[in-house]
Amino acid sequence: MAIDNLKKKSKNDSWRLKYHLIPEIGWLNDPNGAIQFDGTYHIYYQYVPENANGGKTHWGHMTSKDMVYFNQEPIFISPTEPFDIDGVYSGSGIEKDGKIHFFYTGNVKQPGDNDYIFSGREQNVVHIVSPDGFEIQCREVVISYTDFPVGFSNHIRDPKLFEKNGHYYMILGGRTNDNRGSILVYDSPNLEEWNYRGTMMEGNEDQGYMWECPDFFELNDEDILILSPQGILPEKYQFNNPHAAGYIIGKLDWLTMKLSSETTFQEFDRGFDFYAPHTFEDESGRRIMWAWMGVGDTMPEYMNPTVARGWQHAMALPRELSIENGKLYQRPLAEYKEIRSNKIKREIGTSDDLSGEVYELLVEMEESKAFHLKLRQDTELIYDSEILTLKHGKSGYGRRKRMTPIDKVTRLNIFVDTSSIEIFVNDGEFVLTTRVYPDIGQDLISFESNVKGTITYWDLKLEEE
Repeated sequence: MAIDNLKKKSKNDSWRLKYHLIPEIGWLNDPNGAIQFDGTYHIYYQYVPENANGGKTHWGHMTSKDMVYFNQEPIFISPTEPFDIDGVYSGSGIEKDGKIHFFYTGNVKQPGDNDYIFSGREQNVVHIVSPDGFEIQCREVVISYTDFPVGFSNHIRDPKLFEKNGHYYMILGGRTNDNRGSILVYDSPNLEEWNYRGTMMEGNEDQGYMWECPDFFELNDEDILILSPQGILPEKYQFNNPHAAGYIIGKLDWLTMKLSSETTFQEFDRGFDFYAPHTFEDESGRRIMWAWMGVGDTMPEYMNPTVARGWQHAMALPRELSIENGKLYQRPLAEYKEIRSNKIKREIGTSDDLSGEVYELLVEMEESKAFHLKLRQDTELIYDSEILTLKHGKSGYGRRKRMTPIDKVTRLNIFVDTSSIEIFVNDGEFVLTTRVYPDIGQDLISFESNVKGTITYWDLKLEEE
């Protein structure tokens, strides 16, 4: 009865997001296993149904035919086996011979006086075969924690699979014994027998103590490595969240499996709530990225008040990636244009009566000039002296300010939901993602600037099915 009451309370919550993926109740974090199979999109995710503060994770599961409307499916994997009894951790999926092969980390905490970093933790690579993304045909360990190379702590996890010329590769995030992040590489001819190939890349002491959720893909003849460093040292304008998420563009030597970097590590998002990005290529050839609209270890700086309402966290909007001007651009999927309605277009300076709770806002400026945009109660976006500043008041629940240097700003595409804001700057050159929890009725929109241009507003609404 308590769970039923919690579901009812959660359903009526004014902060429940309308067009983002959220748990019915409980805790959600990293996206896992994203794939399009026989025309159906699958997204799995770290999920704790019974506790909004987290715990032993399962894989939740949602499906879609169009990447906009999603169906909630039964939990796909639960921590029921000796090799994953303390959590079904992150992983990925790949298609082979008409079936989906999933790989994830099975987490086990041994009893005793352990720190669970250098002692007492098992993190096993587990292989699942599924004919359709719903049914599990087999589930077994393919790389035991005892088989990992020397020189590493007990933290090696989050397998990501990819294929090249009929051969299969797996990368894992790792933490060395001297607290440096690392990416381990394995290869296989058949997804069953795995050989260690060394490290694709390792960090120094300033680049985080653990590299989580690695991802690798080729895009426009470039090799892209995605990683989420824990504990990376903050700089003035970047890496200001407890943990970062970003990418490196480089060239992979397929003989040595070493990645030579052509760019420094670039942060994906300059907001407060973005972590563990996870990509896949759909049947049309698009590289699509999911991410957790949250970050671990934010307490006590900032928090999410929905915990008291029985749920916490969401997925950020899925984004299409492209390489332009030597960096990855992120754009909302074109499919989200289908849920626009009630279009209002105004010249800048004549839009003071705009308001909304769930909407898309497009600001197009003829040139780059200072501006001051006010959104949802006390959220402000300010551009001045080539610095873009995102500020929250009390509705940020501890989220205060993030600043980003940008040479010019001529376009803002902003997606606002009941308790989230995603700001795409210059057609996806920069992105700022944040949770925000405004009071009911705090919906006014204002844009102050002497720049010429237009503001276009749409309500966003998923039709009832």
